[in-house]
Amino acid sequence: MAQIVDRMIRAAKLDPTLFEEVARDESTMGEALTVVVIVSVASGIGMSLAGPFGLIGGAISALISWFIWAWLAFFVGTVMVPDSGTNTDLTSVLRVTGYASAPGVIGVLGFIPLFGGLAALVASLWMLAAFVVAIKVVMNFETTGKAVLVCIIGWLVKLAIGGLLVIMGLGGALLLAS
Repeated sequence: MAQIVDRMIRAAKLDPTLFEEVARDESTMGEALTVVVIVSVASGIGMSLAGPFGLIGGAISALISWFIWAWLAFFVGTVMVPDSGTNTDLTSVLRVTGYASAPGVIGVLGFIPLFGGLAALVASLWMLAAFVVAIKVVMNFETTGKAVLVCIIGWLVKLAIGGLLVIMGLGGALLLAS
């Protein structure tokens, strides 16, 4: 567990060597998924003001939206705008973006009135920055601008889908409560 925490800290510090390490090491997939689950649970706790459905819906929404974001980054980066040196696979992208989600643990603070929204915004933007570094490394992009483009496309879709999942989850909870 100490290694995962150390790697999460390095990811949060936007350390490109961490993403190079994880991209090359196929054995880190379980660790990367552990990071995503930790972040998803933290996000769910952050949404717990909405009750147990907020907790569960927030966690599930975070997990699904991470996968969609990673898949979109893979698709856009390898099919739509690859560099000549781009040669990666989806599992490598999932590993690096799993670790890039590490800053999302501060989403746990989302349950704090007035401060929670700011914590969620900071977490989202910090994860975006980590995704940019991770995608630049794993896609072997020559410029950061291309990584920014790839990540912002996926990030915007992730935000939309995550919001819809939460709304549907909360809407379902309201129907059950009435």
